Amino acid sequence: MASNADTNGSPVHLDDDAFGSFIEEHELALVDFWAPWCGPCKRVEPILEELASELSGQLTIGKLNTDENPQTPRKFGIMSIPTLLLFEDGEVVEQMVGALPKEDIVENVNKHL
Repeated sequence: MASNADTNGSPVHLDDDAFGSFIEEHELALVDFWAPWCGPCKRVEPILEELASELSGQLTIGKLNTDENPQTPRKFGIMSIPTLLLFEDGEVVEQMVGALPKEDIVENVNKHL
């Protein structure tokens, strides 16, 4: 289930049911496909927390646990985690795979701000 409240600069936790409305409601949304056991996912998490705060109002960040929500990753062909998909107006415009440094994530996001 996703929180529909203002994110106040924090990532929104998503599930399969809320995913579609989340990417439609936010002009620019970055979704982190992750799992609790994934070491690289844990390295990306603090970066996404920072970006959610720094880019609040420009970018909304969502997190989808792939273990608990298998339908959405399957729909987008997610084979490795972490995978970050950037959605603009509901469409995928960037895909980033692996524990990327903050600079790389920012560079990809900035193309769409």
